[in-house]
Amino acid sequence: MSAVAVGVAVVLDAAFKEPPLAVHPVRWTGRYLTWAGRRVPSSPPGRAVVAGGLAWAAGAATAYAAGLAVSRAAARLPLPVRPVVAGVALWPLFAHRMLLDEVAGVERALASDGVAAGRAAVARIVSRDVSALSAEEVRQAAVESLGENLSDSVVAPLFWYAVGGLPAAAVFRFANTADAVWGYRTPRWNHAGRIAARADDVLNLVPARLTGGLLGGRRVSWGRLRAEAALTPSPNAGWPMAALALRLGVRLAKPGVYVLGAEGRPVGPADVASALRLARRRGWALAVAAAVIAGVRTRGGRR
Repeated sequence: MSAVAVGVAVVLDAAFKEPPLAVHPVRWTGRYLTWAGRRVPSSPPGRAVVAGGLAWAAGAATAYAAGLAVSRAAARLPLPVRPVVAGVALWPLFAHRMLLDEVAGVERALASDGVAAGRAAVARIVSRDVSALSAEEVRQAAVESLGENLSDSVVAPLFWYAVGGLPAAAVFRFANTADAVWGYRTPRWNHAGRIAARADDVLNLVPARLTGGLLGGRRVSWGRLRAEAALTPSPNAGWPMAALALRLGVRLAKPGVYVLGAEGRPVGPADVASALRLARRRGWALAVAAAVIAGVRTRGGRR
């Protein structure tokens, strides 16, 4: 059932991109985080860390319980229906087509309407200030976001599904969303969001490195990839970004923060297209691998 469920989810993602917003679990997660966030204090530090951690744990436990409930309900259905239900539940926990479409949209905006349109398009997928970015910097930001979000939105959810089924994938998606909402180093969330940020770091340790290896392939040595990834302040984001920089031979930089592939060429339209092709193929390959592993895990659990 688990292997077929991955196939169902991938087909739904490719065909429809996202389920309706009203039933999307990420939207419900966001509502919980907003509600809980109003009740978590920002200080004193110790109290903020504990309160934020408890609120995070309550949300993660709910996500796990929801995934477990769906899995058990699906297991009681007739055999042909089981993987369909599981696949529909897995579908909103990853976002391959949406990621590819958003990054492709940045290049289309640049090509058709100029830098201002490109800035507006890339602002949808990055958190940095885009108001003064050049066309090259817009493309850099788009490629960086492609690498980082391929790990967060595709590889990690499928990895955790392969390891622990719907409950594990649901917990990851909650954790990643919580990090996006609470994980910033600001006065409000520096302490209250600490557990959310650290949990996301831990859950992404393996997927980020797996993404880097998938994107780098045989053309990028592990030692070189690890050295470049270490140039970023994040323990995880540098791996897929560095892999793209080295694989494509381009320079990716965030002023005052990091430079990856320092001797590479500026990112051009052809590089964005190459990055998208690579992300598409590696995403499909990962889905196949996740399906195989999930199927083996399920069969092993029945013995």
